[in-house]
Amino acid sequence: MAWGPVHSLETARSGPLGLSLEDSNLSLHSDNPDLTPCFQNSLLAWVPCIYLWTALPCYLFYLRHHHQGYIILSHLSRLKTVVGVLLWCVSWADLFYSFHGLTQDWALAPVFFVTPLVVGITMLLVTLMIQYERLQGVQSSGVLIIFWLLCVVCAIIPFRSKILAAMAEGKVSDPFRFTTFYIYFALVLLALILSCFREKSPFFSPKDVDTNPCPEASAGFFSRLSFWWFTKMAIRGYRRPLEEQDLWSLNKADKSQLVVQKLLEEWKKQQKQAAGLEAAAASEKTASREEERLLGAQPRPQQSTFLKALMVTFGPSFFTSFGLKLMQDLLSFVNPQLLRCHPTPSIGVIYRKALVITNSAKRKSTMGEIVNLMSVDAQRLMDVAPFLNLLWSAPLQIFLATYFLWQNLGPSVLAGLAFMVLLIPLNGAMAIKMRALQVEQMKFKDSRVKLMSEILGGIKVLKLYAWEPSFLEQVGGIRQDELRLLRRTAYLHAISSFIWICSPFLVTLITLGVYVLTDENNVLDAQKAFVSVSLFNILRNPLNMLPQLFSSLVQTSVSLKRIQHFLSQDELDLKCVERKTISPGYAITMHNGTFTWAQDLPPILHSLNLQVPKGALVAVVGPVGCGKSSLVSALLGDMEKLEGKVSVKGSVAYVPQQAWIQNCTLQENVLFGQALDPKRYQKALEACALVADLEMLSGGDQTEIGEKGINLSGGQRQRISLARAVYSNADIFLLDDPLSAVDSHVARHIFDQVIGPEGMLAGKTRVLVTHGISFLPQTDFIIVLADGQVSEVGSYTALLEHNGSFANFLHNYAPDEELPEGGRPALDSAEDGEMQLIKDTLSTHTDQTDTESVMYGAQQQFMRQWSVLSSEGEDQSQPVPRRCLGPSEKVVPAAEAKASGVLIQEEKAETGTVKLSVFWDYAKAVGLCTTLAVCLLYAVQSAATIGANLWLSDWTNEAMLGGQQNSTSMRLGVYAALGILQGLLVMLGALAMAMGGFQAARSLHQTLLHNNLRSPQSFFDTTPSGRILNRFSRDISVIDEVLVPNILMLLTSFYNSLSTIVVIVASTPLFAVVILPLVVIYIFVQRFYVATSRQLKRLESISRSPIYSHFSETVTGSSVIRAYGRTQDFETINDAKVDTNQRSCYPSISSNRWLGVRVEFLANCIVLFSALFAVIGRRSLSPGLVGLSVSYALQVTLSLNWMIRMISDLESNIVAVERVKEYSKTETEAPWVVEDSRPPPGWPPKGKVEFRNYSVRYRPGLELVLKKLSLRVRGGEKVGIVGRTGAGKSSMTLCLFRILEAAEGEIRIDGLNVANLGLHDLRSQLTIIPQDPVLFSGTLRMNLDPFGNYSEEDIWRALELSHLHTFVSSQPAGLDFKCSEGGENLSVGQRQLVCLARALLRKSRILVLDEATAAIDLETDDLIQATIRTQFEDCTVLTIAHRLNTIMDYNRVLVLDKGTVAEFDSPTNLIAARGIFYGMARDAGLAQ
Repeated sequence: MAWGPVHSLETARSGPLGLSLEDSNLSLHSDNPDLTPCFQNSLLAWVPCIYLWTALPCYLFYLRHHHQGYIILSHLSRLKTVVGVLLWCVSWADLFYSFHGLTQDWALAPVFFVTPLVVGITMLLVTLMIQYERLQGVQSSGVLIIFWLLCVVCAIIPFRSKILAAMAEGKVSDPFRFTTFYIYFALVLLALILSCFREKSPFFSPKDVDTNPCPEASAGFFSRLSFWWFTKMAIRGYRRPLEEQDLWSLNKADKSQLVVQKLLEEWKKQQKQAAGLEAAAASEKTASREEERLLGAQPRPQQSTFLKALMVTFGPSFFTSFGLKLMQDLLSFVNPQLLRCHPTPSIGVIYRKALVITNSAKRKSTMGEIVNLMSVDAQRLMDVAPFLNLLWSAPLQIFLATYFLWQNLGPSVLAGLAFMVLLIPLNGAMAIKMRALQVEQMKFKDSRVKLMSEILGGIKVLKLYAWEPSFLEQVGGIRQDELRLLRRTAYLHAISSFIWICSPFLVTLITLGVYVLTDENNVLDAQKAFVSVSLFNILRNPLNMLPQLFSSLVQTSVSLKRIQHFLSQDELDLKCVERKTISPGYAITMHNGTFTWAQDLPPILHSLNLQVPKGALVAVVGPVGCGKSSLVSALLGDMEKLEGKVSVKGSVAYVPQQAWIQNCTLQENVLFGQALDPKRYQKALEACALVADLEMLSGGDQTEIGEKGINLSGGQRQRISLARAVYSNADIFLLDDPLSAVDSHVARHIFDQVIGPEGMLAGKTRVLVTHGISFLPQTDFIIVLADGQVSEVGSYTALLEHNGSFANFLHNYAPDEELPEGGRPALDSAEDGEMQLIKDTLSTHTDQTDTESVMYGAQQQFMRQWSVLSSEGEDQSQPVPRRCLGPSEKVVPAAEAKASGVLIQEEKAETGTVKLSVFWDYAKAVGLCTTLAVCLLYAVQSAATIGANLWLSDWTNEAMLGGQQNSTSMRLGVYAALGILQGLLVMLGALAMAMGGFQAARSLHQTLLHNNLRSPQSFFDTTPSGRILNRFSRDISVIDEVLVPNILMLLTSFYNSLSTIVVIVASTPLFAVVILPLVVIYIFVQRFYVATSRQLKRLESISRSPIYSHFSETVTGSSVIRAYGRTQDFETINDAKVDTNQRSCYPSISSNRWLGVRVEFLANCIVLFSALFAVIGRRSLSPGLVGLSVSYALQVTLSLNWMIRMISDLESNIVAVERVKEYSKTETEAPWVVEDSRPPPGWPPKGKVEFRNYSVRYRPGLELVLKKLSLRVRGGEKVGIVGRTGAGKSSMTLCLFRILEAAEGEIRIDGLNVANLGLHDLRSQLTIIPQDPVLFSGTLRMNLDPFGNYSEEDIWRALELSHLHTFVSSQPAGLDFKCSEGGENLSVGQRQLVCLARALLRKSRILVLDEATAAIDLETDDLIQATIRTQFEDCTVLTIAHRLNTIMDYNRVLVLDKGTVAEFDSPTNLIAARGIFYGMARDAGLAQ
């Protein structure tokens, strides 16, 4: 088969190949240019063959190692094979025809034998490959598609040449070869079309169970190349807003589990290498000390770098994209492979690290910081990925552009280059400065998010104490510092944008100026000017992108360092507790164990020796702060072991002192990842006294529990935590004071049914930390701790006989004769009971000395152990938002139950176009004048650019007229002035926008913060804190840093595109004909893209919140998760949440590339038409205008691409404003201060409280909690409030503080209706000691007195009265002692005492006590009671009592039942009346 037209056999016989390869007359200097026949016959025909033979070895190797099962022989496969065979036949026919020519004595050139032979063998090979690919399971072959494409492209030139030659000669000179060529062309075209179709799935390939797989995996080659597979989603997104179920599943290779594992292994390897090098360096160091001293050398510490780990893990995909970018810089096909993985593995690795960091590391990295690592820093790694190729691509473009400029203008280019080199240090200095500001700003952001996280955690306490203004001020202060840095960064940005707009222009100006001024003969004509301008425009892109790249790299390097720093923190030594071997017969042994919470802190536990036999029940007792909880943590491996050996044999279940509850259903909390065994589950619920609670919760055990168990009472939380342990069926149970949060009768039930010798856990090893003396006789032995050491060990009777400190303590607490039985104290008769009761509980003993008071307290405490509130009298620290159902409503199907038990509403994604009101909101926040000014400045700058280019075009036309140029300096001067004007206008625009953005950032954050702190408590009960935090971290970060640059880039690209079209239409009016269809197509593509892309971004935002919520939940419960050995499960849950997030991320990136390919096509159409019309109208157009038009058209790709991208980015990012606005407009509670009805100074003077016909419900739509309550409490009266769980005790106190607002009726305090007062006027005059002690990170002084209202003496006095004086004065910092997040560095008991100190400082007329003595040992509890009695003697005290004997000496007792007053009288009268209260007292052993 010959390709080129053979004019005659005579010409074919001349020369070695028959024809010359190159003929410039034929190719260039002709109105009808063409390639020579020889070139067409040889090189052009061989190109596809050379490609295939070169690619073949690699491709075969790839196929050998990627077998995917074979594909059944289909019609498509048969057809492809037939076409291959036919092509082979055509080639051989051509070859035999040439041999036939030899027999006819034609002297043919060798090319007529070589080409058909090469093509024939290649076609045979292709036919075999089609079959081999089928057997290897290839559904669409990229290698063969490119081969067929090359065949078609290379055959188009001979296709045209042959027709032209035939027309020129009037006949076909070689009919046989003419025919075979067109058959060949038709066949390769058919082969190309066939290869675009995909084969069926291979046999024996893993069955895809995925319901919605990503079509990319099965897409054909062309579909992948043009992102056609994405079109379906773009259409769907255009028709209706996308929802989560529309998203495709992730490809297997992109799933977190695989990717994170790869990165983790690499990071571990890096750390090992670094540790090895460090050890080697250390051994060398000792040897080379002297040398060091002589040379003054400083050894550098070896550090593992996270960047290196990332590079090794994702290197291959990066280098793939590197190659593609190199080959196809113009195809805008930078493979999204690179973009796939970055945030996923980083988040996964950070999550896994957070599960195992030591406590000292936890102190250094707060929750806010770690959440920022996940949200901001991991995102930055992803954001910079697409730009990485610019690192080499930009210098390459600069080099090529400079080379061509040199060709065009000669050495004058050096002047421009020198200017560019001078700019580098200037930009370097600015980048360094920006980096420094960035680091500082991140610190402020961290501390702001951390503080917000604490505020949201303790919001109820802030409301009760009316402390919101103090915390508003704290957050405002940090925000002020953050904004100050933002403003400085914005100024730097404005200056750098001035430099970057001016620099390409100044380079052009200097180069052209030097060119014109150095030599009179250098004339600036259209060719020179506009080729140079086009090249300078090419230069402009890399020059513009480099500073952005550098600033992104700067931010990324900061983020990388932060992530690396966190990943390098110390981890818990998982081997510090020996799990395999142990002395026979024992479950737990500890030999000489010394433990600390952090290496830099003194040890908490010293030289402990313990041996716990299998199946024993061991009690751990001792005063507050002696190290009981620390001992449990040491057994779990949560503390740092300094010396000694710990062995724990068997699986462990752990019940922490403060129950950790997940945000899922109650059943899921109990099962904790295990399969449901209905019998065991039911038994666990019954033993933990949860059955009655289930009847109360609307959804039964399918009720969703809010974050941190917000909708459960403290006791319910603790019992669920215990049920989780019981259900786990472990070998060893570590119980850290689980009985303190429940009422004493419930505690007794739990001890008997679960922990005790007859309980469910009998026969298991149990270590019980407790303050309850009554349980001790039933334990196998007791460990007594004092100051971190074991002071005594032994059975109950042995310790009593030993007469040590423990025995003395017990003897003081109870009469001797009652001790051995451990039973209840016997009360003989009603009268005796009454007498004993009065003797023990009614005297206040205010005149006693300290020691007597302790003695008295001890005795009273012992009594308290037996006292019980009621059969179900459980504390209720948090309101239970669902009330008890009536008997008729009890049976609820599970599905309905689940529906009705939902507390946390799903986060809704806004759908459809971003409302104009959101843009309007942002414009108002920026300032309408500013917005208008910025738009005008950019419009004028655009006009100045067109002006400068028109001036240049006019200048080049002048050269055409006279062959020489006059007034060069004037021309240069005007050109320079116009250029500088552009720069100045852009700088002014950027400055104005930056100031407006700064203003918007401030006002939007302020509104959000103020509104959030004024939201009612119900808002926080039903909204996860992660969702609110997301607004304060991620969304505010977008408003701070992303929106302004986004808007500026949109304006730039919009005006660039507009000026391009104006210039082209002005210079070639014909262009107006095609502009309309192009604009229509463009808008069409843009609408499709934006609708889809915007919704994908929204879905991505929404799927991000659960990652953070789950993360903060995990960090809080990390010790529980580790104890139960569920680390891996939680990592899997996190991976799943990240994958859900990635499911919207990946299509979002693909949509960018989908758009890129289409816009590129449109832009190329614009270039084509502008050049075409310029050629058509070349007679009437001046060369200057043609140059101008084409040079503008060449820039249009970038402008159009950026414009759509920026419109979409703006729509996606303005969603942040929408989300912030959403939470800035939520319903708020009543005003803090009502000026018209402020209470008089000194109010309330007496403290008289009156409820009049008062009813309340938790939220609209729920049942009433208090029903028509009417009662009066006299000033200075002490009233105890009792009742079963759900009777409305806590609700009543919440109503007093107006945390709940009345449904009807009113509350009056000293005659004033509280509903008319401002909330702060009311709350600041009441005092509460809440049940859950909440502390904020900061100084102790701030925790006691955030407004600084009290003197130092007042504070110390309060500390003395609350028995914290010795602890605080022993701290070097004194009152400035730093409390960690949530007060973690104080024991629960000490935190409770801090709350007491707060109350003592306030000393208001009314004190509400939500009996909060659960976490305190007996002595301290008594001291607190005594303090309250003496210090609040003349105040009104309302106590929600869980132990009756604390209120037996009160004036009156209020018994609530189902939200109504059941009884209200003095304790003596109520007992005599033999009603509900009498029953409770009898159960408590206080009456008979």
